[in-house]
Amino acid sequence: MTYANLVNALRTALEQRDTIAIEKLVAEIRPADLAEFLSHEDTADSLRILAHLALEDRAEVYGYLQLSQQHDIAEEMTVEGLAQLLSSMSSDERADLFNVMSEERQTDVLKLMAREEREDLRRLSSYEEGTVGAIMTSDYATVPVNTTVAQALDIVRKTAPDAETIYQIYVLDRQHRLVGTLSLRELILNKPATAIEALMTTELVVISPESEQEDASRMISRYDLLALPVVDQQQRLVGIVTYDDAMDVAEAEATEDILKGGTVGKLDGGLSNASLFVLYRKRIVWLVLLVFANIFSAAGIAFYEDTIQAYIVLVFFLPLLVGSAGNAGSQASTLMVRGMATGDVVTSDWARLFGREIVVAIGLGLTMALAVSGIGAFRGGADIALVVSLSMVTVVMVGSLVGMSLPFLLHKLGWDPATASAPLVATIADAVGVLIYFAIATAILGL
Repeated sequence: MTYANLVNALRTALEQRDTIAIEKLVAEIRPADLAEFLSHEDTADSLRILAHLALEDRAEVYGYLQLSQQHDIAEEMTVEGLAQLLSSMSSDERADLFNVMSEERQTDVLKLMAREEREDLRRLSSYEEGTVGAIMTSDYATVPVNTTVAQALDIVRKTAPDAETIYQIYVLDRQHRLVGTLSLRELILNKPATAIEALMTTELVVISPESEQEDASRMISRYDLLALPVVDQQQRLVGIVTYDDAMDVAEAEATEDILKGGTVGKLDGGLSNASLFVLYRKRIVWLVLLVFANIFSAAGIAFYEDTIQAYIVLVFFLPLLVGSAGNAGSQASTLMVRGMATGDVVTSDWARLFGREIVVAIGLGLTMALAVSGIGAFRGGADIALVVSLSMVTVVMVGSLVGMSLPFLLHKLGWDPATASAPLVATIADAVGVLIYFAIATAILGL
């Protein structure tokens, strides 16, 4: 059966309350696909479906759900059932869910958990949101430094069921300090009597739990790691960040930057789960601010009213010029914001990039001026063509320089460079473009 057929059959079984069919169908659907199906169902139906899964499968499906939906379902579960679910979830996902639960619910659940799990949950949930500690997991494979390959394999076999990944194994000394790493492949391919110390890699890439999540994501991408070890100030291993968690962070950060680029605030829980009021509130602030910012464009037009009355043909080219300034500025801003987000560009690069942008912007402006000069000559003669051409070069250059500089300025002020969004840059470029255009027209036309 295809996924679409399975989903349709499951929906039919839910409507008919056919428990035998539900149990058979949920066993055939992949966990990620089943979570996608549950994301469109209400809490009651989600609980009914999850009840037909074995505890480990239920925890896996649950981990794919949005945190807001996890919370809603958890609120309807018994304390005993929730404690069992938390015990079966991966440590990082368990901590995320624990943090959104009420204090009363947290206390009740902790009472029913094993001591080791309880202490691990308290430790992981204590890290601030946005830090590496908030996404790391404590489910990893370790071996002592003074062991052989045979002894290490025996240890890995015993700990593998609880580890999130066993492909990377961490070597610890007696103080639980990280002294090296090795892969499962190296263990399998070497002789049983070989010392681990002779095989392990000591050139370690590590990160602290207080670092930002984006730093972990960038390091995993840069060094092609399956997992990034997290160590405290004493170099003791406290957790790992796996590549799949790093991908989630990268996706979340990219989504947040894209939303900010459209002057929309962060949407917790995603677009599909956002209420009408939340969508309104996230968008209205910037829209109102940009409305008032556009008053400067209107003021510029009013100031040059005499020039417009003398040469009404100038109005024909106004949208074309200010639009070009905004487009060029938005392009430059997008390049800088993305470069800063990936670490390709830093604040100290501004002067060098500013010089390069001047050259690029002049080239863009001249090309665009050449493209519109013929229209200018056709509509208003040689003088108008000259006005339009000079204005095009100038507004494109100014728009580009504003667009590339604004992210650096915002970063210097401690704000997110992504706030230098296309609408904001376009609004600034519009106002500046109007003033430049009519100032050049007034000077050349002798008004």
